[in-house]
Amino acid sequence: MQPSAPSYDERLTAPGSWWVIAALLGLSGGLVLYPLGNVPMLAGVIVAGALAAMAVSSYGSARIRVVAGSLVAGEARIPASALGAPEVLDAEEARAWRTYKADARAFMLMRGYVAGAVRIEVTDPQDPTPYVYLSSRDPEALAAAVEAVRAGAVREG
Repeated sequence: MQPSAPSYDERLTAPGSWWVIAALLGLSGGLVLYPLGNVPMLAGVIVAGALAAMAVSSYGSARIRVVAGSLVAGEARIPASALGAPEVLDAEEARAWRTYKADARAFMLMRGYVAGAVRIEVTDPQDPTPYVYLSSRDPEALAAAVEAVRAGAVREG
């Protein structure tokens, strides 16, 4: 495998029901402008639908990758040498870490519609972030990829 090839790559896309809601918002935009005529109604459908679709697409574009000795989650890029052992969280434990167990200093890329998650301790003493919480549809594969890249960092370091 090439060093730059991702060993794990996941996009946390929004569920299909959110796209249905975006379409309904487009229709409601048209209904609001219906009394003004057909052209304003069509413009309302297009504008409201486009805005709703952009919002759903933007929220659903979160990406998690393990690539080139780093964990890349959203805008964060964390070198493997700064990561501790990953902990796979089931749905109940993931909910607990999203709510009452959460630390405000933690980096959290969470999506409530994704049941599983991985919690990874940050071991860099210079970083005040205690852990990284990542929602994942396949937390076991994400944890295995992080563990593999950590093992590679230990061998190189």
